[in-house]
Amino acid sequence: MGQEKKVSDSIWSRVKRMHDEVLSVLAPQELKGYVLVEAYDPLVVENMIKGVTYTRSMVTGEIPFEQIEHFLTPTSAVANISEGDIVELISGPFRGEKAKVTRIDEGKEEITVELFEAMVPIPITVRGEHARVIKKEGE
Repeated sequence: MGQEKKVSDSIWSRVKRMHDEVLSVLAPQELKGYVLVEAYDPLVVENMIKGVTYTRSMVTGEIPFEQIEHFLTPTSAVANISEGDIVELISGPFRGEKAKVTRIDEGKEEITVELFEAMVPIPITVRGEHARVIKKEGE
């Protein structure tokens, strides 16, 4: 597990070189240990994955589009963050600092936080993907 992106990149590079009948390759982060490959013929996929590092086996079958549609639609970086949540900043100059969310701008996908260990509470605006929720408000 954790190698899905490498596997999908490797399969896609083989597809581009060989021009086989593979339509798409998808490695959703939410689906650990699996890479979805869209093709007309399962034998093409089976031949394509032979020798690909970190590939163990193949599960054949069709998946209804409704079951994978949510993997294809982008999610907002601030979707799971609420005002009052405690977050840890995971990148930038304040990396590793804990802060409280005071405002959310969903249009820009930014949050405004106040650092806990600062002498004076100064609002800092960061991108939503640069913060990880460590405690939800009310927990």
